[in-house]
Amino acid sequence: MYKNKKILGLITARGGSKSIPKKNIALVAGKPLISYTVVAANDSTLLTRTIVSTDDAEIASVCREYGADVPFMRPAELAQDKTPHIPVIQHALRWLQDNAGETYDYVMILQPTSPLRSADDIDGAIKKAVDTDADSVMSMVELSDFDPRKIKKIVADEIVPMFSEEGAQSGRRQDGARAYKRNCAIYLTKTEYIMRNDLFGAVSRPYLMPADRSLDINTPDDLAYADFLMARHT
Repeated sequence: MYKNKKILGLITARGGSKSIPKKNIALVAGKPLISYTVVAANDSTLLTRTIVSTDDAEIASVCREYGADVPFMRPAELAQDKTPHIPVIQHALRWLQDNAGETYDYVMILQPTSPLRSADDIDGAIKKAVDTDADSVMSMVELSDFDPRKIKKIVADEIVPMFSEEGAQSGRRQDGARAYKRNCAIYLTKTEYIMRNDLFGAVSRPYLMPADRSLDINTPDDLAYADFLMARHT
């Protein structure tokens, strides 16, 4: 809890990954991928409660080994390839209200595919959201060497600018405005917006993270890179 605001941490981990079989429990630096998110959430001082939402018994068992709270099994219809996040979050919030009488001001989605996110990141995002009364706070990473003028399309085997006329010179890195993207490590939103099917609300603020802690694992190459990065962080 932070300034009387109750914040739920929700680790979402379905079992049907296709890009990497059993991705959420694949080993990274000798430990299951999801364990890093469980440990970071448990080390947070500001999350009121953290739970895991999964449809997979093996994932649930691994999570419990690392001290996670798995109070229910997610229904199969909410664990399909194309299931969006919001119905999964709404299911967890309703389950906690109906079965434990618990309600929360904010809910933070913590995806297991971001193993380098820390407890300090979690708490920093919470402080920013509450202190600024943001509807949501999303973790972001700065894009290096990015300028929209460098984005191209190919038409009839010719290079054509995607967004604007490039002119005779290639865009220089130092001339472009700074650009950022969500790194998928933290999605923190007021529950009132989640229940309205809105992940962002009217005022969404950034929590900036460095590139070396912004890896989002989706491919076998990402998994191998995570091993390398984890060695640097230990």
